[in-house]
Amino acid sequence: METDKGEAQAQDWRGRPSNPAKHGGMIPAAFVLGLQAFEIMAIAAVGNNLITYVTSEMHFPLSKAANLVTNFVGTIFLLALLGGYLSDSYLGSFWTMLIFGFGFILLSVQAHVPQLKPPPCNINDLGEQCSEAKGMKAMIFFVALYLVALGSGCVKPNMVAYGGDQFDQDNPKQLKKLSTYFNAAYFAFSLGELVSLTILVWVQTHSGMDVGFGVSAAVMAMGLISLICGTLYYRNKPPQGSILTPIAQVLVAAIFKRNLLLPSNPQMLHGTQNNLIHTDKFRFLDKACIRVEQEGNQESAWRLCSVAQVEQVKILLSVIPIFSCTIVFNTILAQLQTFSVQQGRAMDTHLTKSFNIPPASLQSIPYILLIVLVPLYDTFFVPFARKFTGHESGIPPLRRIGFGLFLATFSMVAAALLEKKRRDEAVNHDKVLSIFWITPQYLIFGLSEMFTAIGLLEFFYKQSLKGMQAFLTAITYCSYSFGFYLSTLLVSLVNKITSTSSSAAGWLHNNNLNQDRLDLFYWLLAVLSFLNFLNYLFWSRRYSHAPSALPPPNTKEHHHNIP
Repeated sequence: METDKGEAQAQDWRGRPSNPAKHGGMIPAAFVLGLQAFEIMAIAAVGNNLITYVTSEMHFPLSKAANLVTNFVGTIFLLALLGGYLSDSYLGSFWTMLIFGFGFILLSVQAHVPQLKPPPCNINDLGEQCSEAKGMKAMIFFVALYLVALGSGCVKPNMVAYGGDQFDQDNPKQLKKLSTYFNAAYFAFSLGELVSLTILVWVQTHSGMDVGFGVSAAVMAMGLISLICGTLYYRNKPPQGSILTPIAQVLVAAIFKRNLLLPSNPQMLHGTQNNLIHTDKFRFLDKACIRVEQEGNQESAWRLCSVAQVEQVKILLSVIPIFSCTIVFNTILAQLQTFSVQQGRAMDTHLTKSFNIPPASLQSIPYILLIVLVPLYDTFFVPFARKFTGHESGIPPLRRIGFGLFLATFSMVAAALLEKKRRDEAVNHDKVLSIFWITPQYLIFGLSEMFTAIGLLEFFYKQSLKGMQAFLTAITYCSYSFGFYLSTLLVSLVNKITSTSSSAAGWLHNNNLNQDRLDLFYWLLAVLSFLNFLNYLFWSRRYSHAPSALPPPNTKEHHHNIP
């Protein structure tokens, strides 16, 4: 972490120094994009129909099945931290993806072999007793399911980081292509989600879950083949050893020397050579760089750290508030995948007299929008915006995230207005609204996601934490997990608080939306989203501070804190 050798250390597949003319660029990144599209197809196809499988074939109760699905999704995103750590510290992105990409196989086998499931029965027949999967059958199922979670979690952060590694950030032309790559990465993600929500879910529904899970395993295999095809062209950043040890050393040294006084001149701190930039944020960490005279031996790495090492930890602490501000954004995403689908079920789903729109397919609306908008954004808007901002991404990542968070509020406003209208029509006039009324909230959120999610990935990847790109990318995925957990907590709290008021039950207590007050819950989320946006403005402005540089003004510097 101490040296800025990330680009100089790039290697080819044999471990030799990479050749800019042969290695890296958009062509090898395209092979990684192929893996990204196939991986999201595979995991989304499993997650979207998992509750159907565990209730109809494993015979778990609905409440247990619902918790199983949310725990599965949450675990995937938390395991992304493990994938990022293993990649940056020991394995490298390529081998981490290749090793953990085979997690789907056991689940498809488990779904196919009758002996690994309880006897078939109709769970909707009240007179028929269905035996729940227990013992060895349940254990094999959970092992298979969490192998999928482990594989997907470890692959996800490395796909984005490894694609980004194909571009040299010290080259202005490559830096522009890196911005294009992040847009292309989200296009691949959206395309994979759309195929999963339509074609693969249809295969699962009509051919059985064993075939569906088998297709997911085959699709993931295609993704790994795409990854392997680019082997000769990749730029590989070798692992750095434990990425957490230098961070721990700074914290331990700062605590150990907490009672020492900082020198008035920062150039007296240990390791101020090599034209390094020193910042005034988190100055207590600078105490880790105070030299203490010792007779004989030098201070250990757990007692004396360099300025470069301390600055890396400062960056890590600085991005945590930015990350935390996206949790509410993903709580809104959770509503579009749960309550908004329930809204759709309470509406007229007929597209024609003979064709109905499955309410679950409403989740594909943002991805259809993204598939259309992302190429237009990168092709036309980014070059236009560059003329005014001078930034290679058109809009700097922090501003892009902020604009997306601002838009997310209006997604919940649209959802609240629609639910009020839908409920009034159903209760007062016995009318059922067309499902097309629900599209605005999905369209607004799709536009919001284009700014927030892509901006967040780009922002985290471009931080000057050398050797930690995969781990930083993994942190962005944890926002999804925390967002879904916060959604569960909010629903429970709202029901508990509102049920103690004059109403007989909470806003979301009943299973009937005509009796619930989902519109009020959406208004609550809209207020929380707007407050979260204001909170983000505060932290993003604090983050974009001007550093106090140690080198002379004419020295070329890399401003790690300016997004």
